[in-house]
Amino acid sequence: HQSADPTRTTRDLYHHVTMVKHLLSSFSRCLLSRRLVPPRRVNYSSSAPATPASNIFSKITFIGSGKMSQAMLSPLITQNLQTPSSITAYDVSDAALAKVEELYPGVRTAKSIPEAICDSNLIVYGVKPQNVEKVHAEIRRAKSEGGNVVRDDAILLSVVAGIPIRNLSDGSSVRRVARSMPNTPAQIGAGVTVWSCTENVDANDRKRIKTVLDSFGTTVFVDDESFIDMSTSISGSGPAYIFLLMEAMVDAGVHMGFSRETATTLVHHTLLGSTKFAMETGEHPAVLRNSVTSPAGTTASAIYELENGKFRTVIKDAIWACYRRSLEMGGQSSQVGPNRATMMPPTPVGGESVMGSHHPVEPPMGEMGVQSSLGNKHL
Repeated sequence: HQSADPTRTTRDLYHHVTMVKHLLSSFSRCLLSRRLVPPRRVNYSSSAPATPASNIFSKITFIGSGKMSQAMLSPLITQNLQTPSSITAYDVSDAALAKVEELYPGVRTAKSIPEAICDSNLIVYGVKPQNVEKVHAEIRRAKSEGGNVVRDDAILLSVVAGIPIRNLSDGSSVRRVARSMPNTPAQIGAGVTVWSCTENVDANDRKRIKTVLDSFGTTVFVDDESFIDMSTSISGSGPAYIFLLMEAMVDAGVHMGFSRETATTLVHHTLLGSTKFAMETGEHPAVLRNSVTSPAGTTASAIYELENGKFRTVIKDAIWACYRRSLEMGGQSSQVGPNRATMMPPTPVGGESVMGSHHPVEPPMGEMGVQSSLGNKHL
């Protein structure tokens, strides 16, 4: 069709071409922007994890919601090992429970121990040692009142220092018991936990318990429960010794003229790097120490002062003192180790001896305030 007005036809054609050019230009810019702008990342917060294929336990109850309980609870959710709705927390403090609800949406809270443990097949003791008997009494009362509050297949997992398995089992009337000793770095997933359990916990349930404990660090299983009290003095309380050393080194750096921030950075990375180096090389600490110590050098001078101040002896005595206290907290004899009598090895309350005395020598002295034939000289 030919228009009667050639001028109008030319003008319309020019208009159409201009529109097409604008559209193509806009389309090109759009494509370019899509290539240059990275896709937006979706942030999946820990409060809304993907649902795991199956829970480790059908229901886990935490009695006590302190730092160690939260160190266990958090990775169970963030690692998709347990759904929040299958976890229940109980604490005597309403504020503590409110904090749990805030930090871990979906986790249930209970107003009483019987309510919390009802239908739970893993009951975690996360209370202070002095409160264990109160928890025992509540569980016994719940069992005596009937109603199948405590499941027959329930396992009691304790993270309480110093309380032996026999006390946990007899006190709570729960027959399947696992006792563990985690440490503070568990709060950042870098803990180490020594644990043991009663013989009636089968291989499958041991594997499930290990999965729970593995979620916040390394685990070491021991058949002999006495090693848990020993581990309390090394790995359980050990972080405090390291923090004290750290504090002393930082203070010395500040005394010499470093800012506290700089001194702290130097000390943190020195301890971290030294630990990693020892782990990766696998060398004996003495070999590593000698590799840093040059004859008549600066390190040799420092080591001389440490040895002269009985650094090794103080560390070892501190570890022995911690071990003895752990035994005492469990109602066992603490007459073990250097400068302890042979009269009584560690013995569980109402039970038989589980191990002999270490290094039998003089009767008790030192921090116990008992004189020996050497007088009242402290270790």
